Amino acid sequence: MRMIGTSWMARLARLCALTSVALLPLAASANEEDPWESFNRPVFRFNDTLDTYALKPVAKGYQAVTPQFLEDGVHNVFNNLGDVGNLANDLLQGKLHDAGVDTGRLIFNSTIGLLGFFDVASHMGLQRNDEDFGQTLGAWGVDSGPYLVIPFLGPSTVRDAGAKIPDSFLEPYPYIDHVPTRNVTRAVDVVDTRASLLSAEKMITGDKYIFIRNAYLQNREFKVKDGEVVDDF
Repeated sequence: MRMIGTSWMARLARLCALTSVALLPLAASANEEDPWESFNRPVFRFNDTLDTYALKPVAKGYQAVTPQFLEDGVHNVFNNLGDVGNLANDLLQGKLHDAGVDTGRLIFNSTIGLLGFFDVASHMGLQRNDEDFGQTLGAWGVDSGPYLVIPFLGPSTVRDAGAKIPDSFLEPYPYIDHVPTRNVTRAVDVVDTRASLLSAEKMITGDKYIFIRNAYLQNREFKVKDGEVVDDF
C-alpha cells in the first residue's frame, strides 16, 4: 500500500470545486423531496432483493462466527481509516476544534490503538465525528436536491451522490496497488458495515421504501445542520 502523498489535498480541492459547480444547477432545480420515486422504487427493490439473498446472509454469518472482540476491532479499524475523511471535511467546513479531535484520534488510535483495532481515543474523551463531502457541500449552502436511490449503494440525494467522488479519494482503496488485497479489504468493509446495521432493521415499520427514505433524509439534515434542526411542531 502506498502512503497517501501530499498531493491528495490538491486533488481534493480540485474535485471539491468541480463537484460544487456541477451540483449547483441540479440541486437548485428540484423542489420536491422525491420527484423520481417511479425510478427510485424499482432500484430500491433491486437493492433490497440483492441484500436479502446475498449481502444480509453473509453479514449474519460473519456475526455468527466472529467473536465480538474481533468484530469490534475490525469495525474500529475501518472507523480509524474513515477518520481521514472526517478530518479533511472538518477542515473544509472550518471546524477547527473537530479537526483537532480527529487528528488526535488518528494519532492515538493508529499508534497506541494498533492501527485502530482498539479505540483508545474514545476512552480519552476524543469522540468520533462523522463528516463527509456531502455534509461539506450542505454547509457551503448547496441544497440536497431530489432523493435518489443508487444501484448497489442505496439511498442518497443528488448532492450526496456527487460528493461520493471526492470522498472516495480519502479512502484507502485508490492507494492499494495489490488488487487481491484491495478487493478483500473492500469486501470486509462492506460486510462489516452491513453487519453493524442488522440490529437497526427491527425499527423498520410500514412501507420499507418510505421508512428508509424519510430516515435517510432526516438523518442527513440533522448531520448537515449539526443537530440544530428546527421542530416543525
